[in-house]
Amino acid sequence: MSKKRGLSLEEKREQMLQIFYESQDFFLLKELEKMGPKKGVISQSVKDVVQSLVDDDLVLKDKIGTSVYFWSLPSCAGNQLRNTYNKLESDLSNSRKHYMELVEHRDNLKRGREDSEEREAALEELKAVELHHKKLKEELAAYADSDPAAVEAMKDAIDVAYSAANRWTDNIFTLQQWCSTTFPEAKEQLEHMYREVGITEDFEYLQ
Repeated sequence: MSKKRGLSLEEKREQMLQIFYESQDFFLLKELEKMGPKKGVISQSVKDVVQSLVDDDLVLKDKIGTSVYFWSLPSCAGNQLRNTYNKLESDLSNSRKHYMELVEHRDNLKRGREDSEEREAALEELKAVELHHKKLKEELAAYADSDPAAVEAMKDAIDVAYSAANRWTDNIFTLQQWCSTTFPEAKEQLEHMYREVGITEDFEYLQ
């Protein structure tokens, strides 16, 4: 013959509440400990079960003189349900507000990233300067033995292109720093965007 299963905590709570609801009376703890076993709740666990009901506002207690009395009415459970409902409503409202704040923050980040015309223009000009710089170096090598004045003029042109390339490189680094400071929480998105437009880890000033 299988051993009879004991009551779960929730079942014990329900049985103890029935004692209050059926009598609608006031009880001392020792009285409840005597009545508990009749409902399947052993006397040793009555105190903890009743305290859990008190913690959830399903049972009330008050000290009268030197004695502590416990009581509960069906209306107490109704009040508890209303309080729980109101709290859930408040939590839901706060969650909705937080969600809207996150959506707004996300949209603000998107707007900041969409404003990329200046960055794209800088990259395009940098690429053009680098190509021009490469072409000038090739021409300089081809005419190394030609007129010294012409060679010197080409050197000057290379220096100008070199400076322009590094100036735009500096502008890009400055813009990266501004983005990192303004949108620190969008680090991964920004790094992905840099890679898409050609700014890789080996992007550096011309030497």
